[in-house]
Amino acid sequence: MTGSDDAILEFLKDTGAGHNYQGIVNNFEDRGVKISYKTITRRLPKLKEADLVRILPGKGKYYAITERGEAYLEGEADLRDEPDPS
Repeated sequence: MTGSDDAILEFLKDTGAGHNYQGIVNNFEDRGVKISYKTITRRLPKLKEADLVRILPGKGKYYAITERGEAYLEGEADLRDEPDPS
């Protein structure tokens, strides 16, 4: 896990909505969070592989946090056995 991963998960949890790559970047820019589009596009698939985010049904890729992602943020999910998401 990286600091960017935590910021992405916290954002998705706080908004309670699904967002695409550009939507997350735009919101981060508005909030003064310095995470690039490239980082977002690289990290979200890794977070999905770890079942921390999911893709919402419909057109396009809109990501939302999973229950496991919320548990991770609350310190209740043990990710030590997960492969390194780098």
